[in-house]
Amino acid sequence: MRVGLILPLGDEPGPGVPASYPEVAAMARDAEAAGLDSVWVYDHLLSVEGDRPPEGTWEAWTLLAALAAATSTVTLGTLVSCTGFRHPGLLAKMAHTVAEISGDRLILGLGAGWHEPEYRAFGFPFDHRVDRFAESIEITATLLAQGRVSFDGRYYQLRAAPLLPVRPGGSTRVPILVGSGGGDRMLGLVARWADAWNTAWFGQPNDKFRTNRDKLARAVAAAGRDPGAVEVTVGMIIGTGENRVAPTATAVAEALAAWRDEGVGHVIGYPDPTDPAAVSLLAEGVRRFRG
Repeated sequence: MRVGLILPLGDEPGPGVPASYPEVAAMARDAEAAGLDSVWVYDHLLSVEGDRPPEGTWEAWTLLAALAAATSTVTLGTLVSCTGFRHPGLLAKMAHTVAEISGDRLILGLGAGWHEPEYRAFGFPFDHRVDRFAESIEITATLLAQGRVSFDGRYYQLRAAPLLPVRPGGSTRVPILVGSGGGDRMLGLVARWADAWNTAWFGQPNDKFRTNRDKLARAVAAAGRDPGAVEVTVGMIIGTGENRVAPTATAVAEALAAWRDEGVGHVIGYPDPTDPAAVSLLAEGVRRFRG
């Protein structure tokens, strides 16, 4: 089972005090050196909670491209890239380019989005998000897999759009992960287009996770794919409070063992707070887990 780390992208140190790029890059390199399998960025334009002033984040793909150049072996991923923020053809080009920079270390995580304030602030449409997502993932997945796509949908139209330049030796297909809950339609799209499914956020395995995992298995079977065709991955919060893993190496190791026993292939840790100490904590938990 692989284990990854969510990196800080915004105001984790405090309101108006975003993590700097040198800090984020250092954390990614520390995770790589510590033997973690992956590092991940999330994709938000801002966050609004109640009456509090909005908090911001760096733009995910710009930062991810820089991290691709700043690291050498660790897998890089988006958890998840909101399809409502970028045209699917452009998104395929962006993934194609980051795969080139990173030497094919990219997992393309996609999601339909959920935080309405950022859509409203930046003028992106919030309606029919699953309908838009269905068109978007088909376009992006087809371009990355086949190198060309024509599409005439309600929201997107492409005319023999090619994925260029062709990389030396041919293009390696970028694995696609979809983050979603247990909605039937989204799980159907996962079953059709994705290589992996992510469900979040959890501490230890629970009945909600098991119910959604079993629904996914049925959707994969209905799509005519092999049962193991879609890897199950989980976002795990490390911190104090309900539905979190306690911030000790022993608790992390125990939680990782529990997820492994549930058949999970990749656990992505989200320490709260996300700071340099979180890397060593997660890495020590992984070391104990792998024993």
